[in-house]
Amino acid sequence: MLSWDDFRYVKAIADMRSLAGAAETLGVNHSTVFRRLGQIEQQLGARLFERGRAGYALTACGEQMVELADRMGEDIVSFERQATGQDLRPSGELRITTSDLVLLHLLNDVLIGFRRAYPEIVLDIVVSNQRLNLSKRDADVAVRAIYQNPEPLAGRKVARIAWAVFGPSARAGQPFDPVADGRQCDWLAFADHVSIARAMKWLKEHVGEKRIVYKANTMVGLAEAAAGGMGMALLPCYVGTAVQGLTQLSPPMPELEGELWMLSHPDLRGTARVRAFLDFCGAEIAQRRKVIECL
Repeated sequence: MLSWDDFRYVKAIADMRSLAGAAETLGVNHSTVFRRLGQIEQQLGARLFERGRAGYALTACGEQMVELADRMGEDIVSFERQATGQDLRPSGELRITTSDLVLLHLLNDVLIGFRRAYPEIVLDIVVSNQRLNLSKRDADVAVRAIYQNPEPLAGRKVARIAWAVFGPSARAGQPFDPVADGRQCDWLAFADHVSIARAMKWLKEHVGEKRIVYKANTMVGLAEAAAGGMGMALLPCYVGTAVQGLTQLSPPMPELEGELWMLSHPDLRGTARVRAFLDFCGAEIAQRRKVIECL
């Protein structure tokens, strides 16, 4: 009878198209993979791969086995989520994903307070501007600055995020109209247009590409460059007010407003550590809403 390990070996070979790549993925040596594949094929009485110059290509029988391995893997992940959601005590490891901007200017203090309140929970923070797959347990909780909840997961909007024009402190007190004066200044822009599509649309309409003199794929670096006098920048108010050397030059701009969400998979909502974090983080962020929403 085939075991789950047999399916894992075949899937690894199929994914990597080589025994060496599969061995590295599985954490075993090349000869172990070679021997195991031979045993599986002998047991089935069928070839699972054709060996060619391009590597190991699946036969029809191999394709069926890999499809079954994928379904089995999804079932195992689903069971892990459900089993994890049954614990009662807030302890163990909690994997949280967020962006560098939210972590630096908003979440760091919250995480420090959370650790003091729940010392048995170990935090594993994944800083990424890409959305990790919560369904596959790439993370347990996501704290994201977005325009709307993008996933059919257990989500909760905890604040609106106000945006405004910021510039170097030397311009403090000087009259500035973003629409009327925008084309007279140099501007800085975030390089990942998809992440802040509304801000990029505003810049194209009211500033023009020729006035954008600096782009960066980190909002943290963008804010620091604006504080150094390189140009104007559209920033979330909670960032602009926190960076030394910046001053707010416009009222909050409703057309750029974003949202701060906490997301987790529905199967994990009953997990003690996830529930503890969502409750704690929600309460802490509520105390900071005046800054986040620029009230």
